[in-house]
Order: sequence, then C-alpha cells, then structure tokens
Amino acid sequence: MADHDLSARQHLLADLLSRTALGERVAFDTLYRSTSAHLLGVILRIQSDRAQAEDVLQEVYVNIWRSAQSFNPALSQPTTWLNSIARNRAIDSLRRRQTSPQTVSSVITHADDEETDMLNALPSDAPGPLDLLEQASEAMALQDCMAQLNKDQRQSLALAYYQGLSHSEVAEQLRQPLGTVKSWVRRGLQGLKNCLERASLALS
Repeated sequence: MADHDLSARQHLLADLLSRTALGERVAFDTLYRSTSAHLLGVILRIQSDRAQAEDVLQEVYVNIWRSAQSFNPALSQPTTWLNSIARNRAIDSLRRRQTSPQTVSSVITHADDEETDMLNALPSDAPGPLDLLEQASEAMALQDCMAQLNKDQRQSLALAYYQGLSHSEVAEQLRQPLGTVKSWVRRGLQGLKNCLERASLALS
C-alpha cells in the first residue's frame, strides 16, 4: 500500500511539473504547497540558518518555474529532481556565505546560557508562490513561446540554456544522437525567435 501511495505521489508531481513547464500557475501553486515543506527540510540539512534556508527555498522555486521543461520522468523521479535542485542551491548559499563576512549577530545569550535567534521571532517576509510568479513575469513571453515548441525542442533548449549543458551533454542526458539534439536546438531557437518577434509586434 505504501509503495502504491508513493507511486501515485510521483505521478502527481510529474503531472504538476509538466503543467508548470507549460506556464500553468495553478499547477505551480499546487506544486509549491505539496513540496515546499519537504524541500525546506532538505535545505536545512545543509544550510542550518533558517532565514537563509527560506531565502534559498524561494530561489529553488524560481528555478523550478524557469526550468520545469528540463524535467524528464524517463530519467528520474520528480522528488529526485526537486531534491537535487534544493541541495545544489543550498550548497551554493553556503559558498556565498563563506565569502561574506558576518559582522552582526542576531543571537542573544541569556543568563542561563540559552541562546535565542531574534530573527526566528520575526514574521517571515519570504514571498509566496504568487509573489514568485510575479518575480518571474518578465520571462512569461519566453515561457509562452517555449510552450509552443515540441517536447524534444523544449527539453533540449532547457538543458542547454537553463542548465548550461553542452550539446554533447544534452545528447547524453536525453540519450539521443548528437546530430538530432543539434537539430532540435537549432529549430527550437528559430521557433523561439519567430514567436518572440510576433509577441513584440503585438505589444507595440
């Protein structure tokens, strides 16, 4: 029974990611509510500062919104893909913090040697899912145009430009010939160019 529930959850998350890749805000909101508590736990295991961890969590969901097209259910489970993004962002935040000197502490030590972090007592001003969508609104024209490409072109472009993979790395990731991937990328870029030009004319 537990295995069945786990499989059903993976299918649900895969569907939400697929719909998010098409720019569906309701799907993204549902994905956020379904996974944010778990991903915050993943981040806190690496970045123990809760305020920093919550900032990282918001970065994670902006990244998910922008790169959902690169998720391939044939290559990994949704939770594995999401956990990987969260871990990578948490590690990046630690590296950034190591290069930024801490000059002010929010921790108060009481007479009984107990410590209180005053930041934990403050209400969180971390943006919610709708705020994140507003932050990503400048990319909506691109997202709309991406949605008009076929699945192979979307995945190839997402891996190449959102994740910075080379054409050969994209080919390896998608398990396709290099020439095929180059063709998908070339045609995808041309399709995006044409679509964005039409969008620009419509707004002018």
